[in-house]
Order: sequence, then structure tokens, then C-alpha cells
Amino acid sequence: MAVVIMVTRGGLKRSGDFYTGGASFSGRQNGFAIAGDYLSAASFLGIVGAVAFYGYDGLLYSVGFFVAWLVALLLVAEPLRNTGRYTMADVISFRVKDRPVRMAAAISTLLVSFFYLLAQMAGAGGLVALLLGISSPVGQNLVIVIVGLLMVAYVLIGGMKGTTWVQMIKAILLIIGVIVMSVWVMARVGFNLSELMQQAIDHVNSVKPGKGEGLLSPMGKYGTNKLGFISLSIALVLGASGLPHVLMRFYTVPTAKEARRSVTWAIVLIGLFYLLTMVLGYGAAWLVGAENIAKMPGGANAAAPALAFELGGTILMALISGVAFATILAVVAGLTITASASFAHDIYNSVIKEGKADPRQELRVARITSIVIGLISIVGGVIANGQNIAFLVSLAFALAASANLPSILYTLYWKRFNTRGALWSIYGGLISGMVLIIFSPAVSGNAAAMFPHAHFAWFPLDNPALVSVPLGFILGWLGSITSSEHNEEKAVEMEVRSLTGAGAGGAIDH
Repeated sequence: MAVVIMVTRGGLKRSGDFYTGGASFSGRQNGFAIAGDYLSAASFLGIVGAVAFYGYDGLLYSVGFFVAWLVALLLVAEPLRNTGRYTMADVISFRVKDRPVRMAAAISTLLVSFFYLLAQMAGAGGLVALLLGISSPVGQNLVIVIVGLLMVAYVLIGGMKGTTWVQMIKAILLIIGVIVMSVWVMARVGFNLSELMQQAIDHVNSVKPGKGEGLLSPMGKYGTNKLGFISLSIALVLGASGLPHVLMRFYTVPTAKEARRSVTWAIVLIGLFYLLTMVLGYGAAWLVGAENIAKMPGGANAAAPALAFELGGTILMALISGVAFATILAVVAGLTITASASFAHDIYNSVIKEGKADPRQELRVARITSIVIGLISIVGGVIANGQNIAFLVSLAFALAASANLPSILYTLYWKRFNTRGALWSIYGGLISGMVLIIFSPAVSGNAAAMFPHAHFAWFPLDNPALVSVPLGFILGWLGSITSSEHNEEKAVEMEVRSLTGAGAGGAIDH
């Protein structure tokens, strides 16, 4: 909080200061901030837990999250920075009818951000509950409330500038913490990765004879449900390029070149981190054991702090948990800014006020929206408390890949794309994704579901991406070819700007 106050001493006078920090960060700074934003509680807590429980299948989260960055680097980062200002809606509405498309993009942004917030808030409850030894549901829910209030304070005081600095610092601390723990684990097995895996297998066999080899085999989590595995993979690989809070980070740098540099830095940092989650996951399976992790407050999400306790006692566990807690605060602050910017900039100013809102009034609306989003996410976090947060994040990825990515790619690379295509693509991907999630085994119908005592699931897959992502692309294409609307002049301007950066400097003047 001291950092946030220090870097924002001049105040947040313009909406651009609040949304993008005045686009004043370098590519390297933004790369660290992207890594801090992307390496969320799901990455650190959820993936380590997933590897400890399911081995190979847990690693799929690491691989999927990392490969997703190649899609972001090659297809989205630079052209997005060239054509946008503050939000994803700025890009999609560039050459189509502004108000309906902007409203659709804003609604999609709010819902995707909400699902992502759920995961982070649930992770906060489990993490602090473990650190403080709080096992009662009431105590854990109180922790979630405190995290939510801190998040709102971060956003109101610091805006994007304060949040970015917190994300940079957090990324450095998180990566150092992961490196230290990984080296510590590997030192115990003579820096032999095969020996580490064998120790994990032997531990599982000592508890459940004959089950240890499953840590190295695919489908340990999904069994015979290969379609569920494919659906999850699609969501993870394509989702990152449609996440609103990640896309918004490209607007915090002054040029497209810096946007490209920031993604390169982020790939290096994120790649290093995900490689090491494998060591931590198998280390937790060996030194702590999945059967013991499952009994802890937070369940699978407690694997990383529990491993830290096993290695360095209460001091290391406190340090690692503190870093993880900062991780959650930084990510939820970034999500909240994105959602509030989408409402204030896209819905309030562009749709309700037809682009004529007073900048101070827009900033005030953004701040009020931050408070409302904070309260809603607290309630959602209480409901989602105890769920595996890597899984919850995969649902947010599925919605982002279904509703946002098709319209972004069509806007950037297909001249024929028009208003009907954008609306069908966004609403079709969003509604189909939401409906399939609600009626999936993830929400009801089994003991591991969000509502284990309810039974209204008819869709067989936990993740809807296998159906909703192709549907989003098909509806975008179908809507476009069935409408005669086509603005060749705007399409050419879009193509030139997105590929060359011509006019990109104007994107920060607002």
C-alpha cells in the first residue's frame, strides 16, 4: 500500500491515468507487470496443487497457460496496441456500429473479469486460512471480505499506475520465491529430475499401492473423458488472448514496439515460472503428500505453502504465503480496474452519454464501479471458497476464448467482418459458454461440484470450450456474410494502422 501511495502522489486527474497509468511504462516494466498479472493465484497455488494431485494432467495447465502467450505474441499484442485506447471494445468497435458492439464487448469483459475474480478470491480465502490456521468456513469467509476491501482500496488510491508497480514488485518476489523453493527441492535429490519424480511415485505407492505411476500418465484426472481434456486445452491455449485485463496491459506502454517488447519479457518470465511449477508440484507430492494436502484448509490450493513449510518451516511458509497473498491482491486489483474501465468508458461514456461525458464524471463512475465490483466479487468468492482455483480460472479462459477472441481476430484480420458478425460472435460465445458451464458437472451433480447437493447437469464436460469456442467463430462468420454492411474505407484504415502502427500515437491522447 505504501508503494501505491508513493507512485501516485500526483493524483489521478485524468481517466487515462486511472485506466492505463498515462501509458508511461517501458516494455520491460510492462513485461514484468504482465508476468505479475498473469502469474496469478491459479498459477502459483492451483497448478502446484494440480501437479501434486494429478501429476501429468496438472502440468497441462502449465503448458496451456504458457503456449497461450505465443498466440498473444504472434496475433494480438502489437495490432491491438496500434488500434486501441483503453479497452478491448475500442478495437472491436473501430470499424462497426459503435454503441451496440461496445455494449456487447463491455458485458463480456465484465463477466469474464467476474469469473476470474471468483478464482482469486477463493484462493485468498484458502491461503490466508492456511497461514493463520483458520479452518472454520466463517473465518475463511471473513478473510475473503478483508481481501476484497483491500483490493478496492488499492484500486481507488492507485489506479493502474499503482497496480502496475505492485505487479512488478510482486512478479520479482514470486519468481525469486519459486526459484529458491525449486533449488531447495532439487538439492534434496541431487538435482536429478527423474529421481524427484520417482520419489513422488514412491510416496503415492506407500499410501495407495499401485497408484504412483499414475503421476506420470496422462488422463489421471480425466480418466476416459478425452473430450474433457481437449476442451480444457482449447480454453487454456486460446483464452489468454481474450482476457480483458491482459489485453488492457498493452495500453500502458506508449508505442506498439514497446508492447511487443513487453510480451517478449513476459514470455521469458512466465516460461521460467511454469517450468519450475513442475518441480514444486512433484516436490509437494513427495515431501507433503496429496493425502495430507487434501486435509488442509484450502485443499489442493495449499500445496505450495505446505511445501514451503516442509522445506523451511514457518518462516519460509510465511514468506511464500505473503508473496502469494500479494499475488492475489495485485491480480484482483488489475481485474477490478479492467472491469470498472469497461463500464465507465464503454457503457457510461460511449453508450449512455454518447461519448460526451465529462472526464471527471467518467473517473468518478469508474471508482464507484470499482466499489460495486469489489462487493460482488466478495459474495462470489464466499460461494466459490474451497473450489480448485486453477479450474475456476479455466472457466474464465473458456469464456474469454469463446466471446472475445473470435471478434478480436476477425476485427484485426478479416475486412468483411461487420456489426452483425461482432454481435453474434460475442453474445453467441458468451451465452453458450455460460449456459454450458451452469449445466456442467462443475456446478452440480457430483460431490466435487460447486453445488454438490443439486442435480441439474446435462452437459457432460467440465469446460465448455470445445463447443462454445467454435460456435463463437462460426457465428461471427455467419453473421458477417448474412449482412450487407461493409465499410471498405474503415477496413483499410484498420488494416494499415494495425500492421504498421500508423496513428498509434493518437491512441494515448484522450
